[in-house]
Amino acid sequence: MRLETFEMVDRVLERGEERIVCACRIPDESPVFEGHFPGFPLLPGVLMIEIMAQSAGWLLVERSGRTRIAVLAKVGEAKLRGQVRPGAALESEAVLLHDGSGYAVLKGALRQDGALVAEAELTLKTLPFPAPELAAAVHARAGAIGL
Repeated sequence: MRLETFEMVDRVLERGEERIVCACRIPDESPVFEGHFPGFPLLPGVLMIEIMAQSAGWLLVERSGRTRIAVLAKVGEAKLRGQVRPGAALESEAVLLHDGSGYAVLKGALRQDGALVAEAELTLKTLPFPAPELAAAVHARAGAIGL
């Protein structure tokens, strides 16, 4: 995982038509932790939501046959239930609830050692890749994470 470049998913563990589970290991060190918080580093809650959103996005990219990208449009019912420290191994799950009209709604869950640390309902907009460079980068990253 590279927090600074928003590469949150390290590996896809499971993928079905309507569900994906991803492994996400928080780095031991990152500039993010310098201010959040000195002496007691924690992963910011907004990045916990981003991990779930990226997992959901990978599911939608695959569902489209890698012809569309997914971008976060709405976060609802978010609950941050635990603290995540540097070095933590997380599993992020996204389950498709609805897909249509260019938007998809998914239930995201983030777990550490099986315990739920965050959850949210995520709405993502899907659209054709706006640039060939973006499509190439997404395809390369999909291969790197085992998708």
